[in-house]
Amino acid sequence: MAWRVASLRSSRDGDERPDSRDRDLLDRLDRELGVRLFTDVKHTTTWPNPLTRCCKYDNSVHMFTETLTQRVLRSPLVDLLTGPHGVDRYTELVAPTWTQRDARATVVAVRRQTPRSVTLTLEPNQAFTGFRAGQHINLTVEIDGRRRTRPYSPASAEGSPYIELTIGHHDGGLVSTYLNHHARPGMVVGLDSVGGDFVMPTARPRRVLFVSGGSGITPVMSMLRTMRAEGSDREVAFIHYARSAQEACYAGELGAMSGVRVLHGYTRDGQGDLEGYFGPDHLAAAMPEPDAVFVCGPQALVEAVRTHYPQALAESFVPPVFTPSAESGGRIAFTDSGVELTDDGRPLLEQAEDSGLTPESGCRMGICGSCTRRKSSGVVKNLITGTVSSSEAEDVRICVSAPVGDVDIAL
Repeated sequence: MAWRVASLRSSRDGDERPDSRDRDLLDRLDRELGVRLFTDVKHTTTWPNPLTRCCKYDNSVHMFTETLTQRVLRSPLVDLLTGPHGVDRYTELVAPTWTQRDARATVVAVRRQTPRSVTLTLEPNQAFTGFRAGQHINLTVEIDGRRRTRPYSPASAEGSPYIELTIGHHDGGLVSTYLNHHARPGMVVGLDSVGGDFVMPTARPRRVLFVSGGSGITPVMSMLRTMRAEGSDREVAFIHYARSAQEACYAGELGAMSGVRVLHGYTRDGQGDLEGYFGPDHLAAAMPEPDAVFVCGPQALVEAVRTHYPQALAESFVPPVFTPSAESGGRIAFTDSGVELTDDGRPLLEQAEDSGLTPESGCRMGICGSCTRRKSSGVVKNLITGTVSSSEAEDVRICVSAPVGDVDIAL
Protein backbone atom coordinates (compact mmCIF):
# COMPACT_ATOMS: atom_id res chain seq x y z
CA MET A 1 0.00 0.00 0.00
CA ALA A 2 1.50 3.26 -1.15
CA TRP A 3 0.43 5.00 1.99
CA ARG A 4 2.48 5.60 5.12
CA VAL A 5 1.29 6.67 8.51
CA ALA A 6 4.68 7.81 9.76
CA SER A 7 5.96 8.75 13.16
CA LEU A 8 6.07 12.49 13.56
CA ARG A 9 8.83 12.47 16.09
CA SER A 10 11.42 9.89 17.10
CA SER A 11 13.50 9.41 20.21
CA ARG A 12 16.45 10.96 18.42
CA ASP A 13 14.63 14.31 18.44
CA GLY A 14 14.97 14.55 22.19
CA ASP A 15 12.19 15.64 24.55
CA GLU A 16 10.95 18.60 22.57
CA ARG A 17 7.30 19.01 21.74
CA PRO A 18 6.23 19.10 18.07
CA ASP A 19 7.46 22.20 16.32
CA SER A 20 5.27 24.59 14.35
CA ARG A 21 5.65 22.61 11.12
CA ASP A 22 4.27 19.47 12.80
CA ARG A 23 1.40 21.44 14.30
CA ASP A 24 0.63 23.00 10.93
CA LEU A 25 0.58 19.57 9.29
CA LEU A 26 -1.80 18.16 11.90
CA ASP A 27 -4.05 21.18 11.72
CA ARG A 28 -4.24 20.80 7.96
CA LEU A 29 -5.16 17.13 8.31
CA ASP A 30 -7.94 18.06 10.68
CA ARG A 31 -9.12 20.86 8.44
CA GLU A 32 -8.88 19.17 5.04
CA LEU A 33 -9.67 15.55 5.86
CA GLY A 34 -11.98 16.14 8.78
CA VAL A 35 -10.18 13.40 10.73
CA ARG A 36 -8.31 13.08 13.97
CA LEU A 37 -5.60 10.46 14.22
CA PHE A 38 -5.37 8.48 17.42
CA THR A 39 -2.46 6.48 18.76
CA ASP A 40 -1.97 3.40 20.87
CA VAL A 41 -0.05 4.51 23.95
CA LYS A 42 2.28 2.49 26.20
CA HIS A 43 2.00 2.71 29.97
CA THR A 44 5.30 4.61 30.02
CA THR A 45 3.89 7.52 28.02
CA THR A 46 4.77 10.85 29.59
CA TRP A 47 2.98 13.19 27.20
CA PRO A 48 -0.22 14.63 28.73
CA ASN A 49 -3.62 13.79 27.25
CA PRO A 50 -2.42 10.56 25.56
CA LEU A 51 -5.34 10.05 23.21
CA THR A 52 -4.75 13.17 21.17
CA ARG A 53 -3.06 13.91 17.88
CA CYS A 54 0.43 13.71 19.38
CA CYS A 55 1.54 11.22 22.00
CA LYS A 56 5.09 11.00 23.27
CA TYR A 57 6.58 7.56 23.82
CA ASP A 58 9.82 7.18 25.79
CA ASN A 59 11.27 5.53 22.70
CA SER A 60 9.20 6.93 19.85
CA VAL A 61 6.00 8.65 18.89
CA HIS A 62 3.84 6.69 16.48
CA MET A 63 0.76 7.68 14.61
CA PHE A 64 -0.67 4.32 13.57
CA THR A 65 -4.08 3.11 14.67
CA GLU A 66 -7.01 0.87 13.98
CA THR A 67 -9.38 3.79 14.22
CA LEU A 68 -8.51 5.89 11.20
CA THR A 69 -11.88 7.35 10.47
CA GLN A 70 -14.31 5.87 8.02
CA ARG A 71 -14.43 9.14 6.14
CA VAL A 72 -10.79 8.84 5.12
CA LEU A 73 -10.74 5.11 4.41
CA ARG A 74 -13.88 5.37 2.30
CA SER A 75 -12.74 8.40 0.36
CA PRO A 76 -12.31 8.21 -3.43
CA LEU A 77 -8.69 9.33 -2.99
CA VAL A 78 -7.82 6.31 -0.84
CA ASP A 79 -9.63 4.00 -3.26
CA LEU A 80 -7.53 5.46 -6.07
CA LEU A 81 -4.27 5.05 -4.16
CA THR A 82 -5.03 1.46 -3.16
CA GLY A 83 -6.72 0.32 -6.38
CA PRO A 84 -7.71 -1.96 -7.87
CA HIS A 85 -8.30 -3.97 -4.71
CA GLY A 86 -9.37 -1.23 -2.32
CA VAL A 87 -8.11 -0.31 1.13
CA ASP A 88 -9.68 -3.33 2.86
CA ARG A 89 -7.32 -5.71 1.08
CA TYR A 90 -4.40 -3.92 2.74
CA THR A 91 -5.78 -3.23 6.21
CA GLU A 92 -6.94 -6.84 6.59
CA LEU A 93 -3.28 -7.87 6.41
CA VAL A 94 -2.84 -6.11 9.76
CA ALA A 95 -6.00 -7.62 11.27
CA PRO A 96 -8.67 -9.64 9.39
CA THR A 97 -11.51 -7.66 10.98
CA TRP A 98 -9.97 -4.26 10.22
CA THR A 99 -12.14 -3.56 7.22
CA GLN A 100 -14.45 -0.68 6.43
CA ARG A 101 -16.68 -2.30 3.82
CA ASP A 102 -16.59 -6.03 4.63
CA ALA A 103 -18.53 -6.92 7.76
CA ARG A 104 -16.62 -9.50 9.78
CA ALA A 105 -16.53 -10.75 13.34
CA THR A 106 -14.14 -12.45 15.72
CA VAL A 107 -15.34 -15.42 17.75
CA VAL A 108 -14.63 -14.42 21.36
CA ALA A 109 -16.34 -17.30 23.18
CA VAL A 110 -17.50 -20.83 22.40
CA ARG A 111 -19.75 -22.88 24.64
CA ARG A 112 -21.84 -26.00 24.21
CA GLN A 113 -25.23 -25.86 25.88
CA THR A 114 -26.30 -29.24 24.51
CA PRO A 115 -24.59 -32.24 22.89
CA ARG A 116 -25.91 -31.22 19.46
CA SER A 117 -25.30 -27.48 19.39
CA VAL A 118 -22.60 -24.86 19.74
CA THR A 119 -23.09 -21.28 20.93
CA LEU A 120 -20.74 -18.65 19.52
CA THR A 121 -20.26 -15.14 20.83
CA LEU A 122 -19.07 -12.85 18.05
CA GLU A 123 -17.54 -9.39 18.23
CA PRO A 124 -18.36 -7.65 14.92
CA ASN A 125 -16.26 -4.94 13.34
CA GLN A 126 -17.50 -1.44 12.57
CA ALA A 127 -18.66 -2.42 9.09
CA PHE A 128 -21.49 -4.47 10.62
CA THR A 129 -24.57 -2.27 10.94
CA GLY A 130 -26.71 -4.38 13.25
CA PHE A 131 -29.93 -6.35 12.99
CA ARG A 132 -33.50 -6.38 14.27
CA ALA A 133 -34.56 -9.11 16.68
CA GLY A 134 -35.78 -12.07 14.65
CA GLN A 135 -33.76 -11.38 11.52
CA HIS A 136 -31.09 -13.66 10.12
CA ILE A 137 -27.45 -13.01 9.17
CA ASN A 138 -25.41 -14.75 6.52
CA LEU A 139 -22.38 -16.28 8.21
CA THR A 140 -19.38 -17.19 6.04
CA VAL A 141 -16.60 -19.56 7.09
CA GLU A 142 -13.72 -21.00 5.15
CA ILE A 143 -13.73 -24.81 4.98
CA ASP A 144 -10.94 -26.61 3.12
CA GLY A 145 -10.02 -23.41 1.30
CA ARG A 146 -13.55 -22.66 0.13
CA ARG A 147 -15.92 -20.09 1.57
CA ARG A 148 -19.26 -21.48 2.74
CA THR A 149 -22.25 -19.34 3.67
CA ARG A 150 -25.31 -20.17 5.77
CA PRO A 151 -28.04 -17.99 7.33
CA TYR A 152 -28.36 -18.00 11.11
CA SER A 153 -30.58 -15.96 13.42
CA PRO A 154 -28.88 -14.29 16.39
CA ALA A 155 -30.19 -15.06 19.86
CA SER A 156 -28.73 -11.88 21.31
CA ALA A 157 -30.84 -8.82 21.99
CA GLU A 158 -31.23 -6.18 19.33
CA GLY A 159 -28.54 -3.52 19.81
CA SER A 160 -26.19 -5.75 21.78
CA PRO A 161 -22.48 -5.10 21.09
CA TYR A 162 -21.99 -8.85 20.66
CA ILE A 163 -23.78 -11.33 18.42
CA GLU A 164 -24.76 -14.69 19.88
CA LEU A 165 -25.42 -17.57 17.51
CA THR A 166 -26.54 -21.03 18.61
CA ILE A 167 -26.03 -23.49 15.77
CA GLY A 168 -27.62 -26.91 15.87
CA HIS A 169 -25.68 -29.86 14.48
CA HIS A 170 -27.59 -31.13 11.46
CA ASP A 171 -26.58 -34.57 10.23
CA GLY A 172 -24.87 -34.10 6.88
CA GLY A 173 -24.75 -30.32 7.30
CA LEU A 174 -21.37 -29.06 6.13
CA VAL A 175 -21.19 -25.74 7.98
CA SER A 176 -23.07 -26.77 11.13
CA THR A 177 -20.84 -29.84 11.48
CA TYR A 178 -17.69 -27.78 10.95
CA LEU A 179 -18.65 -25.15 13.52
CA ASN A 180 -19.75 -27.72 16.10
CA HIS A 181 -16.41 -29.50 15.79
CA HIS A 182 -13.94 -26.71 15.02
CA ALA A 183 -15.25 -23.33 16.25
CA ARG A 184 -12.72 -21.67 18.54
CA PRO A 185 -12.04 -18.25 20.05
CA GLY A 186 -10.07 -16.08 17.66
CA MET A 187 -11.70 -17.51 14.54
CA VAL A 188 -12.77 -14.80 12.08
CA VAL A 189 -16.05 -15.18 10.16
CA GLY A 190 -17.78 -13.10 7.52
CA LEU A 191 -21.12 -11.38 8.09
CA ASP A 192 -23.42 -10.35 5.29
CA SER A 193 -26.99 -9.78 4.13
CA VAL A 194 -28.96 -9.13 7.29
CA GLY A 195 -32.58 -9.69 6.36
CA GLY A 196 -35.95 -11.20 7.08
CA ASP A 197 -39.43 -9.97 7.95
CA PHE A 198 -39.76 -12.09 11.08
CA VAL A 199 -39.62 -9.11 13.44
CA MET A 200 -41.72 -7.58 16.18
CA PRO A 201 -43.85 -4.49 15.55
CA THR A 202 -42.55 -1.24 16.96
CA ALA A 203 -45.57 -1.07 19.26
CA ARG A 204 -45.03 -4.20 21.32
CA PRO A 205 -48.16 -6.37 21.82
CA ARG A 206 -49.55 -6.60 25.33
CA ARG A 207 -49.78 -10.42 25.49
CA VAL A 208 -47.11 -12.31 23.55
CA LEU A 209 -46.65 -16.02 22.94
CA PHE A 210 -43.34 -17.34 21.58
CA VAL A 211 -43.24 -20.86 20.14
CA SER A 212 -40.06 -22.54 18.92
CA GLY A 213 -38.76 -25.92 17.92
CA GLY A 214 -35.13 -27.07 17.96
CA SER A 215 -32.66 -24.43 16.77
CA GLY A 216 -35.63 -22.23 15.84
CA ILE A 217 -35.38 -20.92 19.39
CA THR A 218 -32.73 -18.35 18.47
CA PRO A 219 -34.82 -15.62 16.76
CA VAL A 220 -37.60 -15.76 19.36
CA MET A 221 -34.96 -15.75 22.12
CA SER A 222 -33.63 -12.56 20.55
CA MET A 223 -37.13 -11.08 20.65
CA LEU A 224 -37.59 -12.05 24.30
CA ARG A 225 -34.20 -10.69 25.33
CA THR A 226 -34.90 -7.47 23.43
CA MET A 227 -38.21 -6.97 25.23
CA ARG A 228 -36.57 -7.55 28.60
CA ALA A 229 -33.71 -5.18 27.75
CA GLU A 230 -36.35 -2.55 26.96
CA GLY A 231 -37.85 -3.03 30.41
CA SER A 232 -41.08 -4.27 28.88
CA ASP A 233 -43.92 -5.14 31.26
CA ARG A 234 -45.74 -7.24 28.65
CA GLU A 235 -47.25 -10.61 29.55
CA VAL A 236 -45.10 -13.28 27.91
CA ALA A 237 -45.37 -17.05 27.50
CA PHE A 238 -42.80 -19.29 25.83
CA ILE A 239 -43.22 -22.82 24.47
CA HIS A 240 -40.14 -24.67 23.29
CA TYR A 241 -40.04 -28.12 21.71
CA ALA A 242 -36.93 -30.30 21.67
CA ARG A 243 -36.30 -34.00 21.28
CA SER A 244 -35.26 -34.30 24.92
CA ALA A 245 -34.36 -32.19 27.94
CA GLN A 246 -30.66 -32.66 27.11
CA GLU A 247 -31.20 -30.98 23.73
CA ALA A 248 -33.22 -28.00 24.99
CA CYS A 249 -31.16 -24.84 24.43
CA TYR A 250 -31.48 -21.93 26.87
CA ALA A 251 -33.54 -24.04 29.32
CA GLY A 252 -31.63 -22.69 32.32
CA GLU A 253 -31.94 -19.05 31.30
CA LEU A 254 -35.62 -19.38 30.48
CA GLY A 255 -36.31 -21.14 33.75
CA ALA A 256 -34.68 -18.33 35.71
CA MET A 257 -36.66 -15.55 34.02
CA SER A 258 -39.28 -13.92 36.21
CA GLY A 259 -42.55 -12.92 34.63
CA VAL A 260 -42.30 -15.40 31.75
CA ARG A 261 -44.40 -18.57 31.64
CA VAL A 262 -42.15 -21.25 30.12
CA LEU A 263 -43.36 -24.67 28.98
CA HIS A 264 -41.22 -27.41 27.42
CA GLY A 265 -42.35 -30.20 25.16
CA TYR A 266 -39.97 -33.13 24.60
CA THR A 267 -41.10 -35.04 21.56
CA ARG A 268 -39.06 -38.21 22.14
CA ASP A 269 -38.99 -38.88 25.86
CA GLY A 270 -42.29 -37.22 26.80
CA GLN A 271 -40.91 -35.88 30.08
CA GLY A 272 -41.66 -32.19 29.52
CA ASP A 273 -44.45 -29.91 30.67
CA LEU A 274 -46.45 -30.71 27.54
CA GLU A 275 -47.26 -34.03 25.91
CA GLY A 276 -47.12 -34.63 22.18
CA TYR A 277 -47.10 -31.90 19.56
CA PHE A 278 -48.61 -28.42 19.45
CA GLY A 279 -52.38 -28.35 19.68
CA PRO A 280 -55.22 -26.40 21.30
CA ASP A 281 -54.37 -27.82 24.74
CA HIS A 282 -50.81 -26.49 24.48
CA LEU A 283 -52.10 -23.06 23.45
CA ALA A 284 -54.55 -23.02 26.35
CA ALA A 285 -51.86 -24.07 28.83
CA ALA A 286 -49.48 -21.33 27.73
CA MET A 287 -51.69 -18.34 26.91
CA PRO A 288 -55.31 -18.84 25.84
CA GLU A 289 -55.83 -15.51 24.09
CA PRO A 290 -52.52 -13.97 23.02
CA ASP A 291 -52.40 -10.67 21.17
CA ALA A 292 -49.48 -11.91 19.05
CA VAL A 293 -47.80 -15.25 18.37
CA PHE A 294 -44.27 -15.65 16.98
CA VAL A 295 -43.26 -19.15 15.90
CA CYS A 296 -40.00 -20.49 14.47
CA GLY A 297 -39.15 -24.12 13.82
CA PRO A 298 -39.93 -26.98 11.47
CA GLN A 299 -42.65 -26.37 8.91
CA ALA A 300 -44.95 -28.86 10.64
CA LEU A 301 -44.79 -26.79 13.84
CA VAL A 302 -45.49 -23.58 11.95
CA GLU A 303 -48.52 -25.13 10.25
CA ALA A 304 -49.84 -26.54 13.53
CA VAL A 305 -49.61 -23.15 15.26
CA ARG A 306 -51.28 -21.38 12.36
CA THR A 307 -54.13 -23.91 12.41
CA HIS A 308 -55.10 -22.56 15.83
CA TYR A 309 -53.78 -19.01 15.46
CA PRO A 310 -53.85 -18.14 11.72
CA GLN A 311 -52.29 -14.70 12.13
CA ALA A 312 -49.13 -16.03 13.78
CA LEU A 313 -45.93 -14.52 12.40
CA ALA A 314 -43.67 -17.41 11.43
CA GLU A 315 -40.21 -18.35 10.20
CA SER A 316 -38.84 -21.74 9.20
CA PHE A 317 -35.23 -22.56 8.34
CA VAL A 318 -35.86 -26.14 7.31
CA PRO A 319 -35.35 -26.49 3.53
CA PRO A 320 -38.68 -27.24 1.85
CA VAL A 321 -39.25 -30.40 -0.12
CA PHE A 322 -40.17 -29.30 -3.63
CA THR A 323 -42.66 -31.14 -5.75
CA PRO A 324 -41.29 -30.89 -9.29
CA SER A 325 -43.22 -28.43 -11.40
CA ALA A 326 -44.55 -29.44 -14.76
CA GLU A 327 -41.67 -30.36 -17.02
CA SER A 328 -41.21 -27.58 -19.53
CA GLY A 329 -39.13 -29.76 -21.82
CA GLY A 330 -37.06 -26.69 -22.42
CA ARG A 331 -33.33 -26.49 -22.88
CA ILE A 332 -31.17 -25.50 -19.90
CA ALA A 333 -27.80 -24.11 -20.89
CA PHE A 334 -25.18 -23.59 -18.17
CA THR A 335 -23.17 -21.26 -20.32
CA ASP A 336 -19.92 -20.98 -18.34
CA SER A 337 -19.38 -24.74 -18.29
CA GLY A 338 -20.88 -25.56 -21.71
CA VAL A 339 -23.35 -28.04 -20.19
CA GLU A 340 -26.81 -28.38 -21.73
CA LEU A 341 -29.72 -30.57 -20.60
CA THR A 342 -33.48 -30.91 -20.86
CA ASP A 343 -35.54 -29.50 -18.00
CA ASP A 344 -37.25 -32.03 -15.71
CA GLY A 345 -39.12 -29.51 -13.54
CA ARG A 346 -36.82 -29.51 -10.51
CA PRO A 347 -34.90 -26.48 -9.19
CA LEU A 348 -31.98 -25.42 -11.37
CA LEU A 349 -29.55 -26.15 -8.52
CA GLU A 350 -30.57 -29.80 -8.31
CA GLN A 351 -30.42 -30.25 -12.06
CA ALA A 352 -26.97 -28.60 -12.17
CA GLU A 353 -25.66 -30.89 -9.43
CA ASP A 354 -27.05 -33.99 -11.17
CA SER A 355 -25.24 -32.95 -14.34
CA GLY A 356 -21.90 -32.98 -12.49
CA LEU A 357 -21.59 -29.27 -11.66
CA THR A 358 -20.79 -28.04 -8.16
CA PRO A 359 -22.27 -24.56 -7.79
CA GLU A 360 -21.93 -22.69 -4.51
CA SER A 361 -25.04 -23.11 -2.36
CA GLY A 362 -26.07 -22.66 1.23
CA CYS A 363 -29.53 -22.76 2.73
CA ARG A 364 -31.25 -24.32 -0.34
CA MET A 365 -34.38 -22.36 0.46
CA GLY A 366 -33.82 -18.98 -1.19
CA ILE A 367 -32.60 -17.09 1.87
CA CYS A 368 -28.82 -16.83 1.98
CA GLY A 369 -28.31 -15.91 -1.68
CA SER A 370 -25.06 -17.89 -2.06
CA CYS A 371 -26.47 -19.81 -5.05
CA THR A 372 -27.38 -16.65 -6.98
CA ARG A 373 -26.46 -16.85 -10.65
CA ARG A 374 -27.05 -14.62 -13.68
CA LYS A 375 -29.86 -15.60 -15.99
CA SER A 376 -29.01 -14.14 -19.40
CA SER A 377 -32.22 -15.23 -21.13
CA GLY A 378 -35.37 -17.21 -20.53
CA VAL A 379 -38.03 -17.36 -17.81
CA VAL A 380 -37.91 -19.08 -14.40
CA LYS A 381 -40.49 -19.69 -11.67
CA ASN A 382 -39.83 -19.24 -7.96
CA LEU A 383 -41.05 -22.51 -6.44
CA ILE A 384 -41.73 -20.92 -3.04
CA THR A 385 -43.62 -17.79 -4.05
CA GLY A 386 -44.88 -18.89 -7.46
CA THR A 387 -43.54 -15.70 -9.00
CA VAL A 388 -42.61 -15.96 -12.67
CA SER A 389 -39.66 -13.87 -13.82
CA SER A 390 -39.38 -11.75 -16.90
CA SER A 391 -37.33 -12.86 -19.89
CA GLU A 392 -34.78 -10.10 -19.26
CA ALA A 393 -31.30 -10.74 -17.89
CA GLU A 394 -31.36 -10.85 -14.09
CA ASP A 395 -29.93 -12.60 -11.05
CA VAL A 396 -31.86 -15.64 -9.81
CA ARG A 397 -31.49 -17.95 -6.83
CA ILE A 398 -31.18 -21.30 -8.51
CA CYS A 399 -32.03 -23.33 -5.38
CA VAL A 400 -35.68 -22.23 -5.62
CA SER A 401 -36.00 -21.46 -9.35
CA ALA A 402 -37.23 -23.84 -12.05
CA PRO A 403 -37.20 -23.14 -15.79
CA VAL A 404 -40.27 -22.21 -17.79
CA GLY A 405 -39.05 -23.09 -21.27
CA ASP A 406 -35.50 -22.48 -22.52
CA VAL A 407 -33.15 -20.72 -20.14
CA ASP A 408 -29.47 -19.70 -20.11
CA ILE A 409 -27.66 -19.54 -16.75
CA ALA A 410 -24.12 -18.29 -16.15
CA LEU A 411 -22.78 -21.36 -14.40
